[in-house]
Amino acid sequence: MIPLIAAGICMLLIWELFRLNRDPEPQTSWALWIPTFWLFIASSRNISAWLQYSYSPGGSSDQYTEGSPIDRAVLTLVLALGVIVLFNRARRVGPLLVSNLPVLFYFLYCGFSIFWSDFPDVAFKRWFRALGDVVMVLIVISDPNWLVALRRLFARVGFVLVPLSILFIRYFPQLGRSYTIGGTGTWTGVGTDKNALGMLCLVFGLATIYRFMELRREPESPRRKRMLIAQGSVIIMTLYLLYEAHSATALACFFLAGIPMVLTYSFSWARQRGIVHLLVFSMVAVSFTALFLNIGSGMVEELGRDSTLTGRTNIWRSAFGLVQNPIFGTGFESFWVGPRLKMMERLIDQSVNQAHDGYIEVYLNLGWVGVTLLAIILIAAYGRVVRDVPSMSQAASLRLGYLIVALTYNFTEAGFKMMHPVWFTLLLAAMVIPEIPVSPEPPPRLAPDLPSQARKPETPRYAVPAGRYLERR
Repeated sequence: MIPLIAAGICMLLIWELFRLNRDPEPQTSWALWIPTFWLFIASSRNISAWLQYSYSPGGSSDQYTEGSPIDRAVLTLVLALGVIVLFNRARRVGPLLVSNLPVLFYFLYCGFSIFWSDFPDVAFKRWFRALGDVVMVLIVISDPNWLVALRRLFARVGFVLVPLSILFIRYFPQLGRSYTIGGTGTWTGVGTDKNALGMLCLVFGLATIYRFMELRREPESPRRKRMLIAQGSVIIMTLYLLYEAHSATALACFFLAGIPMVLTYSFSWARQRGIVHLLVFSMVAVSFTALFLNIGSGMVEELGRDSTLTGRTNIWRSAFGLVQNPIFGTGFESFWVGPRLKMMERLIDQSVNQAHDGYIEVYLNLGWVGVTLLAIILIAAYGRVVRDVPSMSQAASLRLGYLIVALTYNFTEAGFKMMHPVWFTLLLAAMVIPEIPVSPEPPPRLAPDLPSQARKPETPRYAVPAGRYLERR
């Protein structure tokens, strides 16, 4: 009875968060619900797991290879809807694609690598799903009010998943917790394991803090107070989950990315390009040296890591020994499939389906060519973000935070993967949003019958409501 009451209270809380955060003035396209659903699944559990009301984060190697037909059917439908939306926005999507050639070349190479994969059918299915991340990002940034769409995307998903994680952990432990063979319990929330819960808090926590800072700068109004309450409540819940999840990677990345994000948004001196370079370099250097050069080992131990990074070094050493083509890799998402997966499990004496390092993961699947193309994406993204930070345009501080997350999170987790929130937010941070004119009509001409100093531009027809324009005629 108590869990049902708690579930009812949680639903009311979620409804109240949306009510407080409601802002009817800026309009966004209905198509935003498509990437909302996609990010919801990517940040929590597969559809088949939600429908079964239970989830087993392990599973056999055959299940990992074949996947679920329910997931495949539903996500294919969602992807098809997204493609239709992009076809209807061809005038806006075209310049976006041209402006993001590094991303296109990376995904084209991923698709081409299917030809030398040992499991081309599996690689093709995963590549097809990976294209969905690009489609969903394009839907968001091609929206006429794309900044509003970006805020609503993170609010819609975060306002549901964060409270729901607390509900599952506290009142439905069979859904929100997992247990080791020795009986040790960990919090998973709506995620698949503690790292997934930490990643969820990391991604949506940064977005919520950024939105909170935006609202603080707006003029006083009842709407502003309501939205601050909603965003502040989610921040508190996120910090609570992030602390209790004991995900060392997510906790470290939260501060490594959050500090530069807050500084660049709050202080003009921090937006100078030299300072931005220093902030990014410092955060990445701190993460790298603490983890790999054994500098600051006490800090690493405080975060719950040992000298082997919780067994990660054993995984890396064994995986490198199975690489046969270091130039081109084994094919897109093909390394952890079939005999190699079973051999890895025998070598390290545990179940594993990723390298727990995003850069090594790309190397195993796509070789040095893939790593090079990924590096080009990161360099291009860094240049664009640094360019936008001084003017605070295009949510520059939030994009800076997500870029730092991508750089540091992938030291100990594989985040450059299909339907991974870290990869999704990196694409959001990286892809250019060029200024596209709303109307193809030429600029207004000056009235010829007025003196040159008194001339005023005519009001363009597309800027006047239809009824009012007819009255003037």
